[in-house]
Amino acid sequence: MNDIIIGIDLGTTNSEVAIVENGGVTVISEAGKKILPSFVGVDDNGEILVGETARNQYLIYPERTVKSIKRLMGQDARVMMAGQAYTPQEISAVILKRLKAIAEQYVGRPISKAVITVPAYFSDAQRQATREAGQIAGLEVVRMINEPTAAALVYGSGPDEAKRMLVYDLGGGTFDVSVVGVQAGVVEVLSSHGDNHLGGDDFDRQIVEHILEHLRQRGVDIAANSKAMARVNRAAEKAKLLLSDEPYAQIEEEYLLEHQGAPVHLTLELARSAYEDMISDYINATLDATHIALKGAKLTASDIDEIILVGGSTRTPCIRQRLFDEFGFEPSGGVDPDLCVAMGAAMQAAMINGQDIGTVLVDVTPYTYGTSALGYLDGMRYPYQFVPIIHKNSVLPVHKSEAFMTHRDGQRQVDVEIYQGEDPDALNNIKIGEFRVEDLLDVPAGNIITLTLDLDLNGILHVSAREKASGKEKAITINNAISRFAAEELAGAKQRIDGLFGDDGGAETGSAAASPAAAEAGKLIKKAESLFETVSAEDREDMVGLIETISDCLSSGDDAGLREPVERLSDIIYYLES
Repeated sequence: MNDIIIGIDLGTTNSEVAIVENGGVTVISEAGKKILPSFVGVDDNGEILVGETARNQYLIYPERTVKSIKRLMGQDARVMMAGQAYTPQEISAVILKRLKAIAEQYVGRPISKAVITVPAYFSDAQRQATREAGQIAGLEVVRMINEPTAAALVYGSGPDEAKRMLVYDLGGGTFDVSVVGVQAGVVEVLSSHGDNHLGGDDFDRQIVEHILEHLRQRGVDIAANSKAMARVNRAAEKAKLLLSDEPYAQIEEEYLLEHQGAPVHLTLELARSAYEDMISDYINATLDATHIALKGAKLTASDIDEIILVGGSTRTPCIRQRLFDEFGFEPSGGVDPDLCVAMGAAMQAAMINGQDIGTVLVDVTPYTYGTSALGYLDGMRYPYQFVPIIHKNSVLPVHKSEAFMTHRDGQRQVDVEIYQGEDPDALNNIKIGEFRVEDLLDVPAGNIITLTLDLDLNGILHVSAREKASGKEKAITINNAISRFAAEELAGAKQRIDGLFGDDGGAETGSAAASPAAAEAGKLIKKAESLFETVSAEDREDMVGLIETISDCLSSGDDAGLREPVERLSDIIYYLES
């Protein structure tokens, strides 16, 4: 029996897990939900929360909850959660570990392998951090696949159909656009472009700033109040979602905080037209990237046959309208934009596992990789001229070599610096790695050094430099020295995250039997009961009534019925603790 390989979309806002079974793709659900919010938290008992429970806790205890961790992947950063510092890899690993457990419960078998999607414009460091997160979660990442490419796999084409597709992928934290050619079951990415820091989180932030300005005009500044800000962030996200379907959104938050002895209530109407004006610069940036991708594929808008929308942020109506204005036809809407990336990852996993799904994938690199050398820039001799070796939009995997010569007699060493970017001045690009080749032959200038770059299917770069005359060679895999874990650090991180989950490695509360909603409800009841001695008789009566309703739902296994009483009891507890 083959090992099961799952497909995972590790998103900024939401994540999903899928498999191919019985000739089709299944996005695995838990308690009826296919989407796991990318929130991680620690409750007041020190137990790990993932998904919906963590997102709910964020409103009350933002200091114990982390969101949008994907934006920090590949950076030498730490985030604080319940007074402890964690790397982005560790927080992402918690989400991956939860998805792994959901899949294991569905298939009834242990799972140790996954295909994980990443934004097409993710750098080498960000890809390596994603691989490390998988390792910490107990997953062998057998392949990383670009998100737009995964979506293109889902749409594909018939055996005799040929078409060119534009995949417009706007998620919570990142934007990618890819031009894809599909013919006879072969999906070939022709070019990609994007921005790793542009997405729905930025849209939310514009609404948040609008709300804060509204409050400032009333003489109230809540920016320093983390709980009030968490509620405003949630209100902004709700408004954004509502404006996808309605022309107006009413933003209301009662008892946001106290100011000068009086409660502050937030009531504000936001028109879709005003919201779209707020985000117009971001939409313009995505269209600029779209034209760069078209140019990279040597195509124009009139050459595109189909537009695929990926990511929840593409539900913003003005995006469809702007794309219609640019291309003259409506984007496709046949597959849920929140789910198609996970589905494509599962298809790629099935292909790797030897299953015939009738599609072949050809992907490209979104960056140019090269080195610096003594040369000429703007007609003047310059020591840091950028020499491209692997060009942007090269088909993966790609292997390229270039010959360089020493420029001094008796030069016994060379420093090799590897850059990612497009600028002719290497210093204006991103340095992603460096190493030194020593003990070269003591010969006149002109000693030939061959530099070879190998970019694999996961977008990880392998570099080697070889002295032609002697065969002396040095090689490295560029995982970015800043973000890379040493082996012992990786093992320590895995042990730490395993410890957060307890022995079962998957359940949010250390119990495999309880659903996340039921686990959250049980904890909420305990918290409410601990407050009985300090609340008024009226509040206690309300709380007892809600606890009875919640207990009835728990007894009958009615997870859907838990939502309203849990939210109401959470609100009461929040007000009592504020």
